Amino acid sequence: MSARRTLAANAPGRRNVWIEVLKNKEIYLLALPAIAWYIVFCYMPMGGLTLAFKSFKTRLGILASPWNGTTNFESLFRDPAFFRSVGITLWINFIELLLCFPAPILLALMLNELRMRRYKKLLQTVYTFPHFLSWVIVGSIVKNLLSVDGVVNGLMAGMGLDKVSFLGNKDLFRPLIYISEIWKEAGWSSIIYLAAISGIDPQLYEVAEIDGASRFQRVVNITLPSIFPTIAVMLILQMGGIMGGHFDQIYNLQNDVIASSAETLNLYIYRITFQRTPNYGFSTAVSLFCSVINMVLLMSTNKVAERFGGTGLMGGVK
Repeated sequence: MSARRTLAANAPGRRNVWIEVLKNKEIYLLALPAIAWYIVFCYMPMGGLTLAFKSFKTRLGILASPWNGTTNFESLFRDPAFFRSVGITLWINFIELLLCFPAPILLALMLNELRMRRYKKLLQTVYTFPHFLSWVIVGSIVKNLLSVDGVVNGLMAGMGLDKVSFLGNKDLFRPLIYISEIWKEAGWSSIIYLAAISGIDPQLYEVAEIDGASRFQRVVNITLPSIFPTIAVMLILQMGGIMGGHFDQIYNLQNDVIASSAETLNLYIYRITFQRTPNYGFSTAVSLFCSVINMVLLMSTNKVAERFGGTGLMGGVK
């Protein structure tokens, strides 16, 4: 009886949902291609995660390959190179979080304070352009500038200074990762924060100006608190990808000298999959491990953001 009452109580709610869908059917129809894309390219391939618990045989395929339980994970946790790559990945990404994450926020705040519109649009275009360059091109530019025979060392030699191996020095390579990341992506990411700033009520600034607040005080007391929900969401999303990323960047910037100190998890997966006898079950186990850690970090950061007054990814929906 209780089950029937529950279904009866939920029935009006379900009808209301379908009524709303029918009212806004044009919007849902526009969303169908995106939904189909996610189903085909994001959800359906998730069936391949079963390889993490199988001994993959090419002639049998994914479905018919025999199960081997947790053998791939046992091999994974016995590999010292795996733990080294985990440490490198966490170190690079957490330092990037401290240095690179605030960069587009600061850039958006500075651009917003510009009063010359044409100059502001010009700067936005200039700062956004590097995002559309692939890491292959960026890597080539960096190597031409910073190699031993590059432009920078050529200028240093012309001034009587000793040449520096920027790309062959382990202590200099990681700062190079952060600098190139900021140069390439800060302008593009700042668009999100500029959009959030444009939604702030101008009357707040007018009242603050009447009260004698300086421009810096207006930024600190009005702009930053107003865009905090956007900052929180972007931080949550970045934390959700902390165990991945940087493959294209590091792959195109690295060399044999610094390879051991730059092997992140993505490069580790690439090496064990394509540079030795392929073991797709083992590679999938590494990817699944990364996905689980990313999910835990994303959910934890989401909870922390909600505790500090943010709305989280669900926009405060309970």
